[in-house]
Amino acid sequence: MNIRTNLTAYKTIVYKEILRFIRIWLQTIIPPAVMMSLYFIIFGRLIGEQIGDVQQFTYMDYIVPGLILMSVITNSYANVVSSFYSTKFHRHIEELLISPISNFTIIAGYISGGVARGVCVGSVVAFVAWLFTDIQLANPVIAIIVIILTAILFSLGGFINAIFANSFDDISIVPTFVLTPLTYLGGVFYSIEMLSPFWQQVSSLNPVMYMVNLFRYGLLGISDTGIMTGFLIIIAFILLLGFISLLLLKKGIGIKS
Repeated sequence: MNIRTNLTAYKTIVYKEILRFIRIWLQTIIPPAVMMSLYFIIFGRLIGEQIGDVQQFTYMDYIVPGLILMSVITNSYANVVSSFYSTKFHRHIEELLISPISNFTIIAGYISGGVARGVCVGSVVAFVAWLFTDIQLANPVIAIIVIILTAILFSLGGFINAIFANSFDDISIVPTFVLTPLTYLGGVFYSIEMLSPFWQQVSSLNPVMYMVNLFRYGLLGISDTGIMTGFLIIIAFILLLGFISLLLLKKGIGIKS
């Protein structure tokens, strides 16, 4: 295997992916920032004043980590699922499959593009958040690592969705019926300590809850779940989805058939 060839191909895919979402920044970067601003105003300012403090933080400060991570999740996922499906739809995928590059390089290129968009949008949303709050990073290294790992995980999810999608309508099914419920019920707007014991047990089955709390620990220094548990869950899902992505691409499921 030619390492130089794969490295060149990887850089080309990443460059294409980054250029793709930057070229239409009014559609990919600005809307999430505007949406999150509305969340801060409505949930943080108006509703938050009625709720009061949560774990010694104002409600506005408490929801900031979840909102930032939610923007990273949705945008990293959306970037890969739309881009890779477009490659299938326009029959560009054949050029990649017959080229002398590995399947890992193809996946890594698209995932890196998803991570780039997720981190970019997350940074913009974080900037907007600092206009409304005065949060100081408690554990910046952990916060950065969680952002990157979460973006990788949901980029892989978007890649798998794109492989199985047979139409542009199919790429919106998972975000609508899976991602949205998981994020909204993942502790973005509340602490699981506010829930009854039964719903706390139900929430413990939601992997997004561990990611949100892990990122909240990075920003605020508090978490409803174990730090090591959160990292193990994220890494385990990355390895699982990464293996599935490689297997699907190797077998050509949804591509060669």
